[in-house]
Amino acid sequence: MDPLHDLGVTRTGDRGTIRIWSGTADAVELCLFDSADPNWITSRVPLARDEHGVWSGSSPLLGPGRRYGVRVAGPSGPGNVFDPSTVLLDPYARGISRTGPNTWQSVVMDDSFDWGDSRKPNIPLESTVVYEAHVRGLTKRNPRVPEHLRGTYAGLANEHTIQHLVDLGITAVELLPVHAFTSERRLVGQGLRNYWGYNTLSYFAPHPAYASTGNLKAGPQAALHEFKGMVKLLHQAGIEVILDVVYNHTAEEGIGGPRSSFRGIDNASYYRQAAAGEYVDTTGCGNTLDYSQDVPIRMVLDSVRYWANEMQVDGFRFDLAVALGRDARGFYDPDHPLLLALRDDPALQGVKLIAEPWDIGPDGWQTGNFPSGWSEWNDRYRDGVRDFWLSDVAAARRGEQAPGSAGRLASALAGSADVFANERGPLASVNFITAHDGFTLHDLTAYDAKHNTGNGEQNRDGSDNNHSFNFGVEGDTRSPRVLADRRRAMRNLMGTLLLSAGVPMITAGDEHGRSQRGNNNAYNQDSELTWVSWQHSAWQRELLEVTRRLLRLRRENPALRPSRYARDGAHTPNAAEMSWYSPAGASMTSRDWHAPDTRCIQYISASTSETGELSRVLIVVNGGEQDCSVVLPEHEGVSGYTLLWTSADDTAEGTDHAPLTEYALAGPAIALFRAH
Repeated sequence: MDPLHDLGVTRTGDRGTIRIWSGTADAVELCLFDSADPNWITSRVPLARDEHGVWSGSSPLLGPGRRYGVRVAGPSGPGNVFDPSTVLLDPYARGISRTGPNTWQSVVMDDSFDWGDSRKPNIPLESTVVYEAHVRGLTKRNPRVPEHLRGTYAGLANEHTIQHLVDLGITAVELLPVHAFTSERRLVGQGLRNYWGYNTLSYFAPHPAYASTGNLKAGPQAALHEFKGMVKLLHQAGIEVILDVVYNHTAEEGIGGPRSSFRGIDNASYYRQAAAGEYVDTTGCGNTLDYSQDVPIRMVLDSVRYWANEMQVDGFRFDLAVALGRDARGFYDPDHPLLLALRDDPALQGVKLIAEPWDIGPDGWQTGNFPSGWSEWNDRYRDGVRDFWLSDVAAARRGEQAPGSAGRLASALAGSADVFANERGPLASVNFITAHDGFTLHDLTAYDAKHNTGNGEQNRDGSDNNHSFNFGVEGDTRSPRVLADRRRAMRNLMGTLLLSAGVPMITAGDEHGRSQRGNNNAYNQDSELTWVSWQHSAWQRELLEVTRRLLRLRRENPALRPSRYARDGAHTPNAAEMSWYSPAGASMTSRDWHAPDTRCIQYISASTSETGELSRVLIVVNGGEQDCSVVLPEHEGVSGYTLLWTSADDTAEGTDHAPLTEYALAGPAIALFRAH
């Protein structure tokens, strides 16, 4: 039998058994608490150690609803910080209960739940559209959601929220962390709190504060059922659930920080340390879990299996995922056992794996270097698209030569084949213009600089390299010209995102131009600044309709969502074969690709399915602020082009154009045609 089987609490008959791993401890004690008084330990059970470092014991009192913890004693010396007076969380606890300002207790849970006929939607990756959202922020201000459900799991699963997601056309919600988390001590001292949730207490328990009022009062069991109920209703609507998970560090911060679980159980085995016991921090959060050791690897696998199977979650986005792939020397290895095990585990087949492919350690930027079977947040895509539609336009207005060219945008549109290995294909790229971290879509077009003074760090936090352009005025303005330029830029950015090969990710609220007033690092802003507003002006409703329309066009035209890269001289089903043309309608030359003044291009993307069905589109791009008149290309098998959408005029569609005729595109703009 697997020596690390059934860690945490399991029930057999009328007894509960707990199994805790600590390879260094001298003694481990289970503490059971009174059901009414969180400070009264009613029973203590010494745990026995086996040859594999697993400490176990049982009690008939260890049943559903019981609050418990463990005390661990061990040797002193470098790497160890045992304190047998501290009650610690079980790393495998399925529920936790807050018992004081900085104290929590584990809670035994009943995993039973009626899933009914709910099943995972199993959306193919090529059809996936990700919507990154915050459980609290998405519905906190939505007047159509009952007030007591706003900002909760149930609010996200409310019929009005789900209807918005279905009408928009997304296929998956990617939730910012819902593993139980807490605020850093520094924030608490400033009177602030961690809003995003990247400060994990427990990798198995859902964050209790996201439960609705009644379930929050009822306790962790009710919160667990509410989370499962949310997943069930989203699945019944055909929407997948992806979790943003933070396995790179924990809420225990640096040495001298809180001792809530791992640090007190076996600090030397869970955290990456130097010889004298000082932490090696590649996350910027005070500590880094050590995945050169077997037990932390096992913990991640067990946690992911639990959420994927017991909680029916469809996928995971791994925060600072390079930290998960560092070996004993601290070097990143794309063939790291944890990365491969997550991909190859039979219990995780079909689960979507998405890496944030960087951390702050040595050689921490690894975009394109994760193993086959993983997708990655593509920051090269983000920066290239922002530059083309924003930074380059700003440079041209200053009379400078644009630093980029159309070639960089072309790579992004075509699926970033210059970033990802051929066998991985375009679906390795999760394309995004914005995310929770950084400017919103609106703010990219309204601010040249960050405005983070409200974060309490004297505006030092957040990126200074935003690739943004305010079009002449910083922040709010009434200038019709500036507003028109900004709104066109938003359409260009959203259009590029949803017409590109790869997996698109929209940040919640960008579909209707949400603003954070220039704050590009709102991690501690739990307020109307970060909550999505559902009261929209006319231009916001227009942008929402543009987003819906683009997503419908993406669904209707498989050439926009290939699953493979095309290969020269070979026919590859479900690959987009792209033919690139100059404004004159001629094939692009090497000089065209590399000239910095090349701002106007067009290309035909053709994809043939496994069944032989052909899909072809023509996309015309004008990155300059002047009109570009293109000769629509003469292409084998194409007799004409029908305009489907253009960012230059949202009302223009349905017009037919013959090959070798001129089409004038007022820039900056993008246009989509169906080739037939």
